[in-house]
Amino acid sequence: MDPIDAAEFALSLPEVNPNAPSPARIYDFLLGGSQNFEADREVARRAADTMPTLVGAIRANRAFLRRVVRHLAGTLGVDQFLDLGSGVPTVGNVHEIALAINPAAKVVYVDIDQVAVAHARHLLADLPSVTVILADLRRPETVLKHPLTERTLDLSRPVAVLMNAVLHFIPDDEHPERIVADYVAAAAPGSYVAISHAAPDLTHAAEQEEMLDDYRRSTRVPFINREPEQVTAWLDGLAIQPPGIVLVDQWHPDLNVTQAKILRTYGVLARIPEH
Repeated sequence: MDPIDAAEFALSLPEVNPNAPSPARIYDFLLGGSQNFEADREVARRAADTMPTLVGAIRANRAFLRRVVRHLAGTLGVDQFLDLGSGVPTVGNVHEIALAINPAAKVVYVDIDQVAVAHARHLLADLPSVTVILADLRRPETVLKHPLTERTLDLSRPVAVLMNAVLHFIPDDEHPERIVADYVAAAAPGSYVAISHAAPDLTHAAEQEEMLDDYRRSTRVPFINREPEQVTAWLDGLAIQPPGIVLVDQWHPDLNVTQAKILRTYGVLARIPEH
């Protein structure tokens, strides 16, 4: 067996079940994508009906990712990107933005959803500098030692580690702080870590909990809201970049975009300092 296949089959992931809603495909539907099943759409519709600010937050979060990548590839000169929990490919993906700025940029997408990975591989087959791997971001050693990761990225040089709207799926007892620390430890000085994370709604707590109860029950995936201070604690020792940890639509916002009220979701970019 090819070592790449062996690395992925070692995960022993279940077969795709179109009747089992997936966080990646729910997110895709709420962004206006087409790579989702009716089961995903049903959960998404219920969530959006219960929490009207949800869709705005998801779209603002995606725009935050685009601005972060533009800032990293342009202003900061980063040319390597590791996108953890990348989900289903949508317009304005990391590689589109990075390659438009620097055609030599390299990107590794990581997801545990087979539909997302299969679709991404189909779309990106003609881009040798962009790779998609089937792996669990909670196992950094599996991601970092994957043959395709090692083939694409040079971790002795700065890399941008992107954790966009994924860490809120990891409960405290799975130690998200250790996961972040393991990726930081593997990255070269001068690398960056970008995180966005959902937070408790301060004015519609009951509606948010109703939405999340249905989401957790439907997907069988945990979802943990955290305050921004909890997220920045995971970046202890790193240099938080201006403007700090802020609502995603306030992070270097596009001035020509009208801001709508969104469900609290925070974003932050931090730099791994030189030793």
